[in-house]
Amino acid sequence: MIQIRRRLCLLKIICFSGVAGLLAFSNSGRPEKALPVFKDGEAQIVKRFEDPDFWIRHDLWVETESDLDKDGRLDRVHVAVTRPRQTDTEDLKLPVVYVTSPYFAGTAPDAQDTMWSPRQELGEEPPKRTKSNQIERKGERPIISKSHAKTWVPRGYIVVHSSSPGTGLSQGCPTIGGINEALAPKAVVQWLTGRASGFTTPDGQEKVEAYWSTGKVGMTGTSFNGTLPLAAATTGVEGLEAIIPIAPNTSYYHYYRSNGLVRHPGGFIGEDIDCLFDFVNSGNPEKRELCDCAIRDEEMIKSFDRKNGDYNDFWAGRDYLNQLDNLKAATLMAHAFNDWNVQPEHSVRIYEALKKKGVPVQAYFHQGGHGGEPPLKQMNRWFTRYLHGVVNDVENDPKSWIVREGAKREEPTSYHDYPNPAARPVEFFLSQGAPEKGGMNIQKGEKPGKETLVDNFSFDGISLAKAEWTKHRLIYTTPILKQPVHLSGTSTIKIRLASSKPAANLSVWMVSLPWNDKKKALITDNIITRGWADPQNYRSIRKGERLKPGKFYDMTFDLQPDDQVIPAGQQIGLMIFSSDREFTLWPDPGTELTVDLGATSITLPIVGGLDGWKKSQTDKVEEPKEEKAEEKKPSNPTGGPNSGRMWFNSDDEVLPLRFDH
Repeated sequence: MIQIRRRLCLLKIICFSGVAGLLAFSNSGRPEKALPVFKDGEAQIVKRFEDPDFWIRHDLWVETESDLDKDGRLDRVHVAVTRPRQTDTEDLKLPVVYVTSPYFAGTAPDAQDTMWSPRQELGEEPPKRTKSNQIERKGERPIISKSHAKTWVPRGYIVVHSSSPGTGLSQGCPTIGGINEALAPKAVVQWLTGRASGFTTPDGQEKVEAYWSTGKVGMTGTSFNGTLPLAAATTGVEGLEAIIPIAPNTSYYHYYRSNGLVRHPGGFIGEDIDCLFDFVNSGNPEKRELCDCAIRDEEMIKSFDRKNGDYNDFWAGRDYLNQLDNLKAATLMAHAFNDWNVQPEHSVRIYEALKKKGVPVQAYFHQGGHGGEPPLKQMNRWFTRYLHGVVNDVENDPKSWIVREGAKREEPTSYHDYPNPAARPVEFFLSQGAPEKGGMNIQKGEKPGKETLVDNFSFDGISLAKAEWTKHRLIYTTPILKQPVHLSGTSTIKIRLASSKPAANLSVWMVSLPWNDKKKALITDNIITRGWADPQNYRSIRKGERLKPGKFYDMTFDLQPDDQVIPAGQQIGLMIFSSDREFTLWPDPGTELTVDLGATSITLPIVGGLDGWKKSQTDKVEEPKEEKAEEKKPSNPTGGPNSGRMWFNSDDEVLPLRFDH
């Protein structure tokens, strides 16, 4: 057994080098030990931990519980460590911030021709897809990634990275949500707590100890890198005290399907779970063919049901909501309400479940796109409390922090909870107006009637929402708002419709009109929320039924959760259409959907409920009565990703937003 240490002479060099700040001395003349420093419940930057030239970096391999590459030996994952020099020279033990990813070693080219074709007739076998190119591994040992080190090492943490199974120098196979992707970080946490074995090489028997670890571990990351902390926490592994998942994919069904419908991540038409597998399969080239066959071809493509889009056991096994029984790590969720890649329901569903379990939990939401970590102050307080054990009362802070429209990301407003406790459901009914705009009111019309739209995927959703007259969508609007309306929670549509064909896409958008066409307009200016469903799954998402043309069916489903203030002067609009060019399959145009307006309504979560809505229709200005905690505004943001093609982590290391699911 070995310990990774520098030569003893290095200590002499440090002691007598004369470099300012490297050592402090007590009154006795002896050098004082470097220790973490805390102020106002946060870990502070310690001068002696700050210089990267005095950090120790080394790598190793940790043995897991899986053998997916079928070589008769348990798979080992590649792990890299970055820690202050004092963990050797002064026998200092520190907690760990741990980040794991399938992307650190490189990814396949982002090419549309490697995806599934969206030109697929509903209910029929999909056209064959072209496989992706091979991946050339990037990165040099011992550094897997530099992310998070500049943020956390100077504040008295050790930063650990690992490559997911079947990626980089880690053994095994990627499974995109399979159990091995939870067991791998579990093993690393166990190694950090002395309960698993680490080795100097992927195949040797020379062991490495984490003698510098206190045994307290926190995990974080964005998108796929944010999914894996949740996956690890579901194992209940001892030592994983806190997680901060940012824009995590908590269910691969909810990522690639919606209420029985085949649906793609926003911006990536034709992607399915096997495409993501190909994108990250960067491990040993000699093992890739085995992984392709055993995982992608035999497990994924045979089980994911791209023909019907139904929920099944394959998807249930990749839904972390089903695996929360053992989770006990304090959880700070972070997500954007306008993330159309990994949509906000992914975090909201976990947040709500953890509240019921009694696990310490908070949520940070902003109004931007994919990614965006909480302010550093908020993350620092979380890790300080649960990794260093400093009592800073963070568990009694407000549960919900929301960046209001136009505010800076690092200045969220605090609320007692999400949804806003003052929000109440208000039902709106529809009146005729096609092919122009119909009405949307809290009173039910006497003769609402039926209206028909004609599917045509050639028109995108924004074009349909902006159109004054079109047969390719139905749209219904409220009266113009005289006062702002605050929506907080999940909108639900109840719809009765008939299709001219045995299968059809169904897409629903909530929009704010008129459309803002200015150069600097944001998607948040007009798209409130969206939802999709397969009418064939009106009974259950597990089993669809072919529709009888012309027969009316009733179904109810949720749109994506939101928290947004719609300004005065706007109208809230409900748009119903069929194929959503950005998200659904593209069947041949011509399918007709007829909506029975008398049996169709939309329920909105309005702060203040019906009274709140009525006030929006008057000229009288009143302060909104929201159940809101005293406002607190964390500061010192670490910066964060946006909805562009690339995102930057806290240390400006570029990673691919596109596939950082």
